[in-house]
Amino acid sequence: MPKTIHTERHHKLRALLVAERKARGLTQTVIAERLGKPPSYVAKYELGERRLDVLEFLDVAAAIGFDPCNLIRSLASV
Repeated sequence: MPKTIHTERHHKLRALLVAERKARGLTQTVIAERLGKPPSYVAKYELGERRLDVLEFLDVAAAIGFDPCNLIRSLASV
């Protein structure tokens, strides 16, 4: 079994996070500022260089402004 960072589901999660951010016209820099993190933090999870734990995921969802439950439901079918 490959590490979860290299799975189809993780790729889908990253794509959904990017899509949610872009749908709201937000840059990685804006999200990083809202999270109190450097822009590289956002770039790394979007590129798959780092994983988000559940609490980080909830913080990202709040910073972007989407319902995390809906995104999780869309991952359940992958």
